Amino acid sequence: MNFIIQRAKTMMLLFIGVPFIMGTANAQYKTYKISPKGDTLNAIDNNGLKQGKWVVHVDPLRGEPGYEEEGIFINDKKEGQWRKYSLMGDLIAYENYKNGDKDGKSEYFTNLGDLIREENWRGYNPDQPYDTIPVYGTGSNEILSYKIIKAQPYSVKDGDWTYYEPGTGKIIKTEKYDRGFLVEQPKPALVSEGPMKKIVPKEVLEWQEKNSHKKNVKVIDGSTRQ
Repeated sequence: MNFIIQRAKTMMLLFIGVPFIMGTANAQYKTYKISPKGDTLNAIDNNGLKQGKWVVHVDPLRGEPGYEEEGIFINDKKEGQWRKYSLMGDLIAYENYKNGDKDGKSEYFTNLGDLIREENWRGYNPDQPYDTIPVYGTGSNEILSYKIIKAQPYSVKDGDWTYYEPGTGKIIKTEKYDRGFLVEQPKPALVSEGPMKKIVPKEVLEWQEKNSHKKNVKVIDGSTRQ
């Protein structure tokens, strides 16, 4: 009998607690949604700022496919990792944010899950109101000087960007950025500009240079033709 009375009291406390929790949420947020799992989603606080976990739906527009993304808002700014899905439910991107700006690595996928691009971003840091940036020479990667500028709340490309061939994972292009400046990648020195470009060994180049003054000298290039 005591067990039945105790259980009844417990159930009563639970029923009292649920309205209390909901009332607390009502006091904390102006609007919000409750997911099927009981999570609070898409909350807007009494100051009109987005807070907590959000699921954002974007419809297709002008030929661009729609998508859904989910992640965390802190005081109306995206924070941490956000995941993006196609409207069919396929994961198509991971993006990282700090203070509302892209910061760190972002990865993008096809609807079949193939990695097609890796990006690196540098976001605004409110704790560092000024930033030191390099000044590059025109048409070169030579750093001429540095200058101090007032930091602005935006993201810039920074670090390695890699593009992959879908299905094979083969790297088809790489780029390197220094705070928004595209740093050109060095290209290997090729002697031949024909259809089949060939890298000539160092020893052969030295031999050719040494004997360049001689006439009718047959150059040994590794071929079997006579």
